[in-house]
Parts: sequence; C-alpha cells; structure tokens
Amino acid sequence: MKTTISQVHKYVGEEVTIGAWLASKRSSGKIAFLQLRDGTGFIQGVMVKAEVEEDIFLKAKGLTQESSLYVTGVVREDERSPFGYELGVTNVEVIHEAIDYPITPKKHGPEFLMDNRHLWIRHKRQHAVMKVRNEIIRATYEFFNDNGFVKVDPPILTGASAEGTTELFHTKYFDEDAYLSQSGQLYMEAAAMALGKVFSFGPTFRAEKSKTRRHLIEFWMIEPEMAFVEHAESLEVQEQYVSYVVQSVLKNCELELKHLGRDVTKLEKIQAPFPRITYDEAIDLLHEKGFDDIEWGEDFGAPHETAIAESYDKPVFITHYPAKIKSFYMQPDPNRPEVALCADLIAPEGYGEIIGGSQRIHDLEMMEERYEAHGLTGEAYNWYLELRKYGSVPHSGFGLGLERTVAWITGVEHVRETIPFPRLLNRLYP
Repeated sequence: MKTTISQVHKYVGEEVTIGAWLASKRSSGKIAFLQLRDGTGFIQGVMVKAEVEEDIFLKAKGLTQESSLYVTGVVREDERSPFGYELGVTNVEVIHEAIDYPITPKKHGPEFLMDNRHLWIRHKRQHAVMKVRNEIIRATYEFFNDNGFVKVDPPILTGASAEGTTELFHTKYFDEDAYLSQSGQLYMEAAAMALGKVFSFGPTFRAEKSKTRRHLIEFWMIEPEMAFVEHAESLEVQEQYVSYVVQSVLKNCELELKHLGRDVTKLEKIQAPFPRITYDEAIDLLHEKGFDDIEWGEDFGAPHETAIAESYDKPVFITHYPAKIKSFYMQPDPNRPEVALCADLIAPEGYGEIIGGSQRIHDLEMMEERYEAHGLTGEAYNWYLELRKYGSVPHSGFGLGLERTVAWITGVEHVRETIPFPRLLNRLYP
C-alpha cells in the first residue's frame, strides 16, 4: 500500500510504502534510525539488522542526507514520538543519492541559509512555518467565504500609487509608465461598489530601503473592502477574522507549533474583542513609559508599537490617528476632523502592526479637496474619483500583512522565514 506520512495512522499494523527523503540518520551496530520526510510530515523509520537481509541493512546504514527513497515498512504506534507513529522498515529503494548536501546538522549563519533557501525550506523548522502559513491562508478563505465576501483579484501592474508615496517599483508598460502594486485597495473599493463585500489576496511591492526584521520588499496582503460598513463595524470584522485565524492554527497545527517551541497559552488568549485605544491615549501611554520625545502628530515606530503592545496580552487597536500622517482616502472624524476614522492593529510580543484600515471618504467634494491637497492630478486617479460620483456609499476596508502575521503566530524572529523565497533589500537570489 503506497501512502504518505500524514496518512499512516490509517494503516497501523500494515505494511506500507512511502516516497520520502532522508532528513537525517543515526545507527548502531544492530539498528538504523532513519528520519524521513515526504512534505506531508516527518516520521522515524527503524530498521533492525536481525529482521532484514544484510545487504538491505548495509544500504540503510550508507544512506546520505536528502537522498530520495521508497521506504517500505510496518506502521506502528509510538507514544514517544510527537507524531505518534513510527515505521518498522523492511526495505529501502534509493531513487537518487544526494552527495555533499550543503546544510549539515552543524550551525549555519543566516546569510548561508538564505543563499541556500531553496534547500533550507526542506528542514523541519521551515516546514513547520510553511505549514502554519498555509493554514492561515486556508482559514482566511474559509472566514471570508463563510461571511459573504467575494474574492476579487486586483491588478499587479498599476498606473499610479495607492498610497501616494514614492516607494514604487517603476517599469515601462509599452509606451506608458507603470508600477508594481503597493496595494490593491483602490481597485477593491471599485469591486465593493459592484459586489458589496470583497477581499483580495495577492503580492504587493514596496521599494522601501529597510533592513528591519519586520520588512520585506515583496509580501502578501489580504485586503477586504465592505460597502455600507463604517469604522466601528470594520473593527469588529478585523478582530473576528484575526481570532478565527489564530484559533484555526491552534486547532490544525499543533505539531508544528510544538516543534517551533511556540507558547500556545499566549495564542489561546487571542479571542475577540480586542482592546482599543486612541492615538491620543497611545501618546500618553508612551510618555508614561519614558518615550518623552514622541509628540502629537508623529507616526509610531517599531519601539513605540512594542511599548504599547506590552500593556496587553491581545492585539490592540490604535484608532484615530492624525489625518495628516495617514493616506488621502481616509475619512475624517466628523466630530474632530484633524483625526481620521482609522486604526492600526498591533500584535503582541513585539511583532508590530499587522493590520492597517480605515473608513474611506465617500463624499465627492471632500475627495476632490484631498486630490488637490495631495497633488493627485492627471488621468491615473480619475476612475477612483468617479466611484464618488455614481452611487457613493459609506465603506471601509483594511489590509493584513501575511508575513508579519505568520511571524507573530509562529513566534519566529524575522519575516524572512515566513515566506518561501524572501525578497530583501540586498537579496534577489535564489
């Protein structure tokens, strides 16, 4: 019976064959222990010399790291294994012998590992991170589909910036200028006017010359937009979504979190509702914590966000930022126009902002004023302005950065481990 490691629980006491790679091995004179992986999981294979032909045992003892194999053996329960099962190996067929695999069990530096990222992702820790990432993606689709959202794919090549910044990757689109998308948000607003509640899930690009552990040049964003939804209701959607994703990971990635050494008691607390503080209250809190240099009207950096998050064991919303430090499309608070109806969601444990969102301006005259104030001239933004001409409604949306969320949930230190092939300031290989 041919099967996979993830399915061996169905065949206890039976002989199966698994296509696998040899992650590592150790052996004594009489027993060979083979650590096997097949992409679906990891299992230990045990071959006893007295139970197999001598040439088979010698072949098993001579296997090299990352050689590909067909391994045959009897599935048995094993309480000592985190996986719960092991394989009593009766035969090994070598498909391809790997020679001098570069990532050995010794300690390697991050640059060496990143140069060999195409191989490093095979290893158990990286496998666990990628499985958690996959579960977050699966749970994301499930949450939005179950809540009446329609998946829409905005373009990656755009004629202008969504954020009005200069951190863009420029390219030529035949005889026109084009840019790699920083965000699908503007297009998602158009989609929300057609379909009500929508979400996108795709790559975004920021030509930001940053080397921090929180930044990537290419990353993935989940960007919902909702017609007839105002600021307070949008915050509820955000906390429900994040809670849903975290609880799904706890339920379906127990082995992966255990291997990563993640303190799951911290994740178990991630249940809506989340605390909310205003920007004004955040400034006061920072002053109390000794950040005397931060003044009203300045944006928060990573140390500020970490200090604020330390006061909470759940993600915390910081709301009502000064409008002048936020994007042109954010709706001002009607009771206090100098602040916007917006919020950033700050993850616990120093992982920083994982969501930015706001209610969008829906009034045509106000948006025209913002266009003029931000110098948004030319035809590139005309279509976006027209959304306020033809049946405009209050609407809100947000964007969640996938890699920062993976880093927080898994507990890894740097976002470079949260995407299969990271693009960093000085890294375009492999």
